Amino acid sequence: MLNEVTKVSRDGKEIFLIGAAHVSMESVNLVREVIEEENPDIIAVELDKQRYDSLLNERKWDETEIHNVIRTGRIYLFLLQLLLTNFQRRIGDELGVKPGSEMLRAIELARERGIEIALVDRDIGITLKRAFKKMSLREKFKLFLGFFSGILEKEEINDEILERLKDKDVMTEMMEELSREMPSIKDVLIDERDRYIANGIINLEGEKIVAVVGAGHVDGIKKFIESKNGKKGIDDLEEIPKSGNWLKYTGYLIPVIFLSIVGWGFYTNGAELTIEMLYKWFLINGSLSALGVILALGHPLSVITAFLAAPFTSLNPTLAAGWFAGLTEMWMRRPRVKDFDGLFRLNRMRDYWENRVTRILMVIVFANIGSSIGTFIALSYLALLL
Repeated sequence: MLNEVTKVSRDGKEIFLIGAAHVSMESVNLVREVIEEENPDIIAVELDKQRYDSLLNERKWDETEIHNVIRTGRIYLFLLQLLLTNFQRRIGDELGVKPGSEMLRAIELARERGIEIALVDRDIGITLKRAFKKMSLREKFKLFLGFFSGILEKEEINDEILERLKDKDVMTEMMEELSREMPSIKDVLIDERDRYIANGIINLEGEKIVAVVGAGHVDGIKKFIESKNGKKGIDDLEEIPKSGNWLKYTGYLIPVIFLSIVGWGFYTNGAELTIEMLYKWFLINGSLSALGVILALGHPLSVITAFLAAPFTSLNPTLAAGWFAGLTEMWMRRPRVKDFDGLFRLNRMRDYWENRVTRILMVIVFANIGSSIGTFIALSYLALLL
């Protein structure tokens, strides 16, 4: 369906689905030709508000937004978005086409002709959150390893990859790759978005609509538009599923186990063993969290913060050592304008460590990983002391 136009009729509306690649000049030209020929009432684009603003304004991040990412615990989602965005940008650089050029051209033509623009895709943050919630623990671990291998091993964009992506929508290619590796999230990344976009198109008021979407979505969108349930509500697609109960209670189980072990140690062996247990808990947990910050090339004060915070935050499921270490890192090495400007030009492993924004995020991630490992090692060690 790449660079093809699929016409669908529904409720008296003529809908033209343009299956585009996000880094293809052919797609840009096709968008122009179809809009000029059909002169639609509405032009729908496969964008949400965040991606729309980013495309038009080359959106810049600032320190307040990064602080909010830390405060709301969206570090992993933010890093994943950065990785996807930078991969798409690299493809565009190789092909000489800015990612999203066909969307931008559609928006420009709409403005020139006074045509209404409709953003019909779901918020990317909701999509990633829903996907993350549906993933099994094994799949999350696999994603985590894949993310860091993507940073540590810069994949060469060779001729074979470029030729394949010339014939396919880049974002869809990435989504399908994730779905193959993690089957549980295929519904969220592909099927749900097909339904969401189709619903958005169906509910537009115009009689003639041109919709610019990724080539990989055309068949799914067409199916939902033609379906009797095409106008089914989409409220369920905007909800964030709650975590499983066992995950929610695991965080509270750790302090219970810790207090039980230490309490039993005090009951059976007195204060001397209790003091040794507390010392080992502090040393093991704090040291591994601090080691994580060192691996992230964090500031010495961030290392100390992680060491001091981890033994306490491990006993409180609402806190994380990485948050404190990350905020310290932000305070000691405030991101510069060039760091925010460079967020979407991360090409090599060293870029993630040299950029102060991503280094803050790495400090958080590595400190939390170290603290988690330290928690289980320390609990096991304390149990052996009984």
